[in-house]
Amino acid sequence: MMSRRLSFLVVLFTFLLASPAMAEEKSAIRSILAERCLGCHGSREAKAGLRLDSRAAISKGGEGGPVVVPGKPAESRLIKAVNHAGDLKMPEKKLPATEIATLEKWVADGLPWTGDAEIPTPAANDPRLKHWAFQPITRPPVPKENGVNPVDAFIRAGLKTKGWSPAPPTDRRVFIRRVYFDLLGLPPSFEQVEAFANDPSKEAEAKLVDKLLDSPQYGERWGRHWLDIVRYAETCGYERDQVKPNIWKYRDWVINAFNADMPVDRFIREQLAGDEIPDRTEQSVIATGFLRLGTWNDEPNDANEYKYDRLEDMVHATGTAFIALTVKCARCHDHKFDPIKQTDYYRMASVFWSGYIEPGSRDHLGGPGTKVLGFDVHGWTDRGRTVPPIKLLKKGDPNRPGAVVEPGHLSTIAVLDKPFAPPPESAKTTHRRLQLANWMTDRQNPLTARVWVNRVWQHHFGLGLVRTPDNFGLTGEKPTHPELLDWLASELMANGWKTKPLHRLILLSETYRQSSIHPQQEEYAKTDAGNRLWWRAERQRLDAETLRDRLLAASGQIKLEPRGGLSFSPVIPPDALEGLSTKSAAWKPSPPTEQTRRSVYIFSKRGLLPPLLTTFDFPDTTLPSCQRDVTTVAPQALALMNNPFVHEQSGILAKRILKETSGQDAQIRQAWQLVLGRTPRPTEIQAAMAHLEKQSKTFAGRPEAATETLASLCHVLLNLNEFLYVD
Repeated sequence: MMSRRLSFLVVLFTFLLASPAMAEEKSAIRSILAERCLGCHGSREAKAGLRLDSRAAISKGGEGGPVVVPGKPAESRLIKAVNHAGDLKMPEKKLPATEIATLEKWVADGLPWTGDAEIPTPAANDPRLKHWAFQPITRPPVPKENGVNPVDAFIRAGLKTKGWSPAPPTDRRVFIRRVYFDLLGLPPSFEQVEAFANDPSKEAEAKLVDKLLDSPQYGERWGRHWLDIVRYAETCGYERDQVKPNIWKYRDWVINAFNADMPVDRFIREQLAGDEIPDRTEQSVIATGFLRLGTWNDEPNDANEYKYDRLEDMVHATGTAFIALTVKCARCHDHKFDPIKQTDYYRMASVFWSGYIEPGSRDHLGGPGTKVLGFDVHGWTDRGRTVPPIKLLKKGDPNRPGAVVEPGHLSTIAVLDKPFAPPPESAKTTHRRLQLANWMTDRQNPLTARVWVNRVWQHHFGLGLVRTPDNFGLTGEKPTHPELLDWLASELMANGWKTKPLHRLILLSETYRQSSIHPQQEEYAKTDAGNRLWWRAERQRLDAETLRDRLLAASGQIKLEPRGGLSFSPVIPPDALEGLSTKSAAWKPSPPTEQTRRSVYIFSKRGLLPPLLTTFDFPDTTLPSCQRDVTTVAPQALALMNNPFVHEQSGILAKRILKETSGQDAQIRQAWQLVLGRTPRPTEIQAAMAHLEKQSKTFAGRPEAATETLASLCHVLLNLNEFLYVD
């Protein structure tokens, strides 16, 4: 009798589950859970260890235990949460009353479900994922402009919407100076300027660009841009500010990579996983020095907390450099603006977690050890192929570990969102960094190529197509020309991720050759003061290293060889050392013969950067710098007027002119040619003669009167705006 009753109940229950009303309820439940809950409690993310995508998972609950009591909605934490009836209010925006009633009835009915099937987690139910930067890169058609460079076609299309025209082309003398400083960070000589200006060939511009791109000084110039982004320095910072042995090899690797036009995807892969790639070499392991460039404290107050601070530094540097997203903002909570979940942060952090060893070690997370895979480099490799799991920190607090987070890619790019594969059986490392690098360089990742071409545009034009080069997220600026940005990104990938073809395309465009002065400047500036339509060129100020190199070039002292190798330490004025506890012992200048090398090879000590460079906006080395400040302040004028190095170059230049020429008129012309790369105008010759006459009286009777008199004129030229700016 009992058996028959049980059979009857089973049949009845099955009938009820199969009834249209019950089926409709189950469908509604699945819809509510999928739309409202699975973004945080599904297969991609399980906050507080809770998943709501299957009956078994719901019954199990999360870190706080079960969240439902079948048949008793009033006692179920899930129902209290959706009713906002306690401390826990989920989701943040309260559900409609009809949906809450459906959930309450579902719990009261005993959680009816179809088998063990899971509800698929929606891939892209966050409206923020529709942001332009997360959309696939397409190759838009080039606007129809007969015989026009594609760059110009896109720019002209924008100008035509307002009935505007671009500025007229600049002359050849301005063009050669502009392209020399852009590609080499060095001035052309007077002879080079004149030869180019008088070259009748129609191919003169293309030949010049190719010549400069093949110059070894190209890598020194463009490598320096990248060193800003990755917060390059050669010391650890903090009180002791120890030297990072062999880290200069990373600087040389960057310079050589630019000179060789290393494909961008390879450039990224070696820096993140140069020890894990199949064709690993010493150079690719040197590239992993990127991961150890940050500050490093060997005696933190709290070793456990500092471990997570170091992780944050690497996540921040990686996210900023390669994909221009502020991923570190999600350490404590879901990103406030971008669709980056807190679990996404720990997914990326898990990539670097494999380098961690127990607190107290002097070599954890980027310490001073140098031997990596048998090479004498300051690089990175994992501690093994398996590592302890990483846990999400509640509110980012190391003392409040939460659920384990599995390694994986950012969920922001839904098409590439998948967990990491385990390392191969033969692997000695986790292969997590390699998988992250492959994700970043996947052609379906819409960020990487866009970010790179935007940086190239920025350094040629002074501003990027996206004017927040470190932030492609929702709080960053939209591109001025989105179609051009996408066309350039697709062109980069079509050319095998090579950068030099991109340079050629931009530098040979009429947009690049525009004058910095427009005939309708006042009119256009009324509605586009920021030059977002690129109707004229931007006048650009020399950065700190280019200014120092130009001073050395003018005096004839610059030393272009040897390239690379150990850095040199320039003289730092004694007054700059006064505030240090060790005074002059804190800085030992290199021999004078080494101090005339290019500024990219200056020893970069975090606690004591050369004052002349910092005065002219050399960046902070503790954080990524994607766009240097460009300031015009009184200390800069005072530095050029009073800095001993500037006075020294004025004197050397004067001696050079006196040795090579005779006669005041010839000396004045020589001074203009060496400093400014042009001949002086008649009015300038008159002013120079008057200046020399006055100064000769001031220095009369002194042993070096002739040199000091001419040096004062040279010093004036080194302080001119024309010396500091490129039109």
